[in-house]
Amino acid sequence: MSSGHQIFAGFMPLLDSSLLIAAKEKGFAASEGIDLVLMRETSWASIRDRMAVGHFQVAHMLAPMPIAANLGLTPLAVPTIAPMALGLGGNAVTVSNALWASMLGHGATPDLDPASTGRGIKAVCAERAARGEPVLRFAVVHPFSGHNYELRYWLAACGVDPRRDVEIVIVPPPLMADALASGGIDGYCVGEPWSTAAAIAGHGRIATVKAAIWRSSPEKVLGAGAKWAADNPEALAALLRALCRSAQWCADPGNHSELAGILAGTAYLGRPAAWMLHGLSGELDVGGGEVRRLAEFFVPFAKAATFPWKSHALWFYSQMVRWGQIAHSAENAAIARETYRPDLYRAALKPLGVALPTANAKVEGALKAPTPVGSAGASLTLGPDGFFDGTLFDPDRLEAYINSQSG
Repeated sequence: MSSGHQIFAGFMPLLDSSLLIAAKEKGFAASEGIDLVLMRETSWASIRDRMAVGHFQVAHMLAPMPIAANLGLTPLAVPTIAPMALGLGGNAVTVSNALWASMLGHGATPDLDPASTGRGIKAVCAERAARGEPVLRFAVVHPFSGHNYELRYWLAACGVDPRRDVEIVIVPPPLMADALASGGIDGYCVGEPWSTAAAIAGHGRIATVKAAIWRSSPEKVLGAGAKWAADNPEALAALLRALCRSAQWCADPGNHSELAGILAGTAYLGRPAAWMLHGLSGELDVGGGEVRRLAEFFVPFAKAATFPWKSHALWFYSQMVRWGQIAHSAENAAIARETYRPDLYRAALKPLGVALPTANAKVEGALKAPTPVGSAGASLTLGPDGFFDGTLFDPDRLEAYINSQSG
């Protein structure tokens, strides 16, 4: 089919760029009349800036980034919408071998349980403080990232003050494993395959994962320039359909070997295909050759994995407030809420007959087991979801939640 729309999309070399890459490589974009031009970047700051100056119409973006742009928190900020998520889960917290050994000595368990590993971190922090040693240094990929908020949430819930007891710095994803190996950092939170990189090289140990800290939560979204999206509704809808078909293809285990081979190409991630298979299969090499199975480590399609829930947007906003990035107000909350656009998602995907949630938001942590929920197009089962400490996030009680987490 001839191309009717040329769309330039920035992406970072990460496992969850799969949906964009497979959309191009497997012909899903072309079948919708889209000439999808993918451009790899080396940092999230570069993605942000090239979106702002108009080099990209859309981009693989950290889920909180469009919200931060619309709140005016980023340089060169331009209005950006998130009409689709690019899957659930996909990141992990990796620590140095030395830190892991210390954590084991304080009761951390090797099963990726965030509660036990968090207690281990807390004890190590207390020991270092008592000896007058420098605080532990962790890295995340960007200030406005799920990695930053989930690392802080995990630490705080385990009694570690992320503002005082540790230092958190910014490092681009492809440099994380080398930063750990050099001794510049003690741990990091990043998307795959950059935790696998450290584990396989023998430089670190995966301590816990996003899928255990906040189950069924988004990692990246498709960010689209708001003006471009308004001026080109047919092109955006066609791209969303292509990405939906790509997500279905990426989710099929029978396609994982082929997908890993595509991602390993020098134009994309440029790393061994075997690294990609750990995240795709959920069979993580956590270090020392030990493999741990997590069926929901990265979910590309099931459980409405690409639906842009407004409750997700508001949780990220709540963490921006919690950690002092912005003051809470009704106006700011509304900006965050309206950044995610389930209306555009439903309108674009309705012809495909896929499951479309009838609600725009949900209570995070309310589903303790797989539960059928209201949907159009096809049946839909969600859950379990929520936070490892059992806390609920009700988007209708945003202010109370923010107040409960202050201090």
